[in-house]
Amino acid sequence: MARPDKPLRILHVFRSPVGGLFRHVLDLARGQMARGHEVGLFCDLNTGGQRASDVLAGLAPHLALGLTRLPMTRNPGPGDVSAVLAFRRALAEHAPDIVHAHGSKGGLYGRLPARLSPGRRYATLYTPHGGSFHFTSGRLGHRAFMAVERLLEPATDMFTFESRFILDRFVEQMGRMPRSDHRIVLNGLTEAEFEPIDSRCATFDLLFLGEILAAKGIDTLIEALALLRSRDGLTPTLLLVGAGPHEALLKDMARERGVADQLTWAPPGPIRAALPRARVMVMPSRAESLPYVVLETTAAAQPLIATRVGGIPEIYGPDHVARLIPPQDAAALADAIKVTLALPPAELSARAADLARHVRARFSVDTMVDGVLAACHSALAKRREAA
Repeated sequence: MARPDKPLRILHVFRSPVGGLFRHVLDLARGQMARGHEVGLFCDLNTGGQRASDVLAGLAPHLALGLTRLPMTRNPGPGDVSAVLAFRRALAEHAPDIVHAHGSKGGLYGRLPARLSPGRRYATLYTPHGGSFHFTSGRLGHRAFMAVERLLEPATDMFTFESRFILDRFVEQMGRMPRSDHRIVLNGLTEAEFEPIDSRCATFDLLFLGEILAAKGIDTLIEALALLRSRDGLTPTLLLVGAGPHEALLKDMARERGVADQLTWAPPGPIRAALPRARVMVMPSRAESLPYVVLETTAAAQPLIATRVGGIPEIYGPDHVARLIPPQDAAALADAIKVTLALPPAELSARAADLARHVRARFSVDTMVDGVLAACHSALAKRREAA
């Protein structure tokens, strides 16, 4: 049986080194290494850009189980076979105690070898981060992903859900609770991230930060800006920080709606560098899990307009959830922008500070790291008893 005080060898596998999933893995890796455990990362080579490459290069010398990057595609394809085979080689080379799989592709690569090795001595953790469970129920793609989830569930020693929302989505889409052990371990923030940011010298009205994807609701935001312009004569400026496959399409849409002159596009960068540049953050997402952008914005005591999707209500809590607006509703978003930008700065700051205090009491990175490590030890002990 694994002792809680014995260092673990932990191999994290995921696809794209971008966004909240990447932040989650980095926080876990750094926290686990700080507690004396040996860690490795296995991820995609072609996404994340220079920023991800720089972050990973700085981390690589400290990874006892190494950094492996190779091409991985978002959609299923022949490349998945070579990626799974490469991961099996990594298993043989590094002999981890724990394989922690993140997201749909990480879940496939990390759990398929385990499914084929019932007598293995390492334990598998799986954190979906939404992934397969964001798909609309009943569609062909959804049915295929759920078939894969059912196939791989017996190879999952422990599910760690980063929000109650994703556990509920699992139950809704699989028709039952997980048959494997499972825990909810909330994402967390460092103490430094609760230092308030001063945005009194902001040069933009609004800020969006994240992947440029349809699921982020940027098209709804563009429609809201067009409505404000035609209906109210208002032309708030918007800074968009990020990159993604739908950027060209959204730029075309902004030109068609007559608001392109209000938009400024910037490459991905740190959120705390972007927040002082705008008065209000906007997150018009259609789907989320427990988004770090919302956590980081609220922790920094910055005003935020967000949709009531995914785990965002869990971040806001019962006292603040009424501030959230429905997704895919340009009129509701336009109204929220108009009202929020008209509020006196002192009132905006007071509301943001109140929400920051609530978030600080619930979302700690140390609690997250310790919670995942407790799940690792529990899963490994049961795996080795059964082996």
